[in-house]
Amino acid sequence: MTNLITTLDPASRAASRGWSDTTIRNVFVIPTVAFLIIFNVFPLLYSLGFSFTDFRASSKASVNFVGFKNYVDVLADPVIWRTFTTTLWYVIVSVTGQFMVGFGLALLLNRPLPFKGLLTTLLMLPMMLSPVVVGLFWKLIYDPSWGILNHALGLGRVAWLSDANLALYAVAITDIWMWSPFVMLLSLAGLSAVPKHLYEAASIDRAGKLYTFFRITLPLVAPILLIAVIFRTMEAFKTFDIAFVMTGQPAAELISSRLYKMAFQQWQTGPSSALAYIILIMVLCITNIYVKYLNKAKER
Repeated sequence: MTNLITTLDPASRAASRGWSDTTIRNVFVIPTVAFLIIFNVFPLLYSLGFSFTDFRASSKASVNFVGFKNYVDVLADPVIWRTFTTTLWYVIVSVTGQFMVGFGLALLLNRPLPFKGLLTTLLMLPMMLSPVVVGLFWKLIYDPSWGILNHALGLGRVAWLSDANLALYAVAITDIWMWSPFVMLLSLAGLSAVPKHLYEAASIDRAGKLYTFFRITLPLVAPILLIAVIFRTMEAFKTFDIAFVMTGQPAAELISSRLYKMAFQQWQTGPSSALAYIILIMVLCITNIYVKYLNKAKER
C-alpha cells in the first residue's frame, strides 16, 4: 500500500524527475490547502462568529453574544428589503441583457466571417478591463453636461446617475457591456460542439431555421448557457465596484453597497456579518435552483 501511495506512474514526467506522490503532496497540495484555509475558510468562520455578537470594529468595548438578534434586526429593516428588491431587479435586468447580447453575438460569430479571430478578440476586451476603470469610463459617458451618450441621442441634460429612476438601469447597461463577452465565449464553445450532421439532416428534411434553432441548437447549447447564467447571476448579486464608482444613490443602492456602508462606514460589524451570510444563503439557494435545471437539461 505504501508503494501505491508514494510511487507515480513510471511514464509520467514527474516520475522521470524522481518525484514521488509524497513530494508532490508536500510541495503543491499542502501549501494550496493551507492557503485556502488561511485566506478563505478562516475568515468565513471568523465572520460567522461576529454575526452572533454586538462587535464593532471601531470600538474597544467588550464583545457580547447576542444570538440571532443581528439576523432578526437585518431582516426586519425596511431599508434592507428595499435594497434586496433593487438588487433582485438589477440581477434580472443585467443577466437577461447579458444573455441576450452574449448569445446573439455568439450566433453571429458561429459562421465563416473575415477576420473572425480578430473580431472575437476585440469583443472580449471589455471583460478584461478593471471594473473600476469601466465604471469611471461609463460615468464619463453618462455625464449630463458633456457626456457622449446624451449628445449622441439628442436627449439634452439627462442625469443618468443622479436620477433614482435611471441610475439602476445605467449601472445594468454598463455591466451588460462588460460581461456579455463572457456569455458570448461560453455560447461559442457550446455552439461549436453541436454536431454538424444534425444540421445536415435537418436541411435534408427541409426544416426551417426557427425549427432547427429551437429543436437542435437551443436544446444542445442549453446546459452551457445555464452555466453562464449561473456564474453571471452569482456575480450580479455581488456587484459592488461598478455601482460604487458610478453612483451612490440610495434608490439605486445594491445590497453589496449597503453591506459596505454597514461594515466600513457605520462600523456595524455584527449586523453586517449577519447580512453577508444572508446574502450568501440567498445566492446558494438561487444557484441550487439553476443547478437543478442544469441537471435536467443534461438528462435531455
